[in-house]
Amino acid sequence: QVQLVESGGGSVQAGGSLRLSCAASGYTYSSYCMGWFRQAPGKEREGVAAIYTGGGSTYYADSVKGRFTISQDNAKNTLYLQMNSLKPEDTAMYYCAADALWCGGSWYERARYWGQGTQVTVSS
Repeated sequence: QVQLVESGGGSVQAGGSLRLSCAASGYTYSSYCMGWFRQAPGKEREGVAAIYTGGGSTYYADSVKGRFTISQDNAKNTLYLQMNSLKPEDTAMYYCAADALWCGGSWYERARYWGQGTQVTVSS
């Protein structure tokens, strides 16, 4: 049974940093898309960052480019999202998703597995 467990969320002030982790169990990395999406109250889901676990190509939403970095540690079966220069508009529940065939468009909607999410709150 595949499980994705996120951690690392919390409350920070604007300009601060957080690192999210997604520990995958029962899941074998392959050349599929894995990444992070978020949802704020009353808003639609938004893909934040994604990576092809086989080749390492990365994709970012324009709103986070230059501030967020996605990475993976295959030995630990863990995906990370380093978030720097956080803004109040980054406040949302952040979810890890895995096993989408490709990273384009709303890849997270096609992902087979989602985690339960971790809350990120950025105050001004």
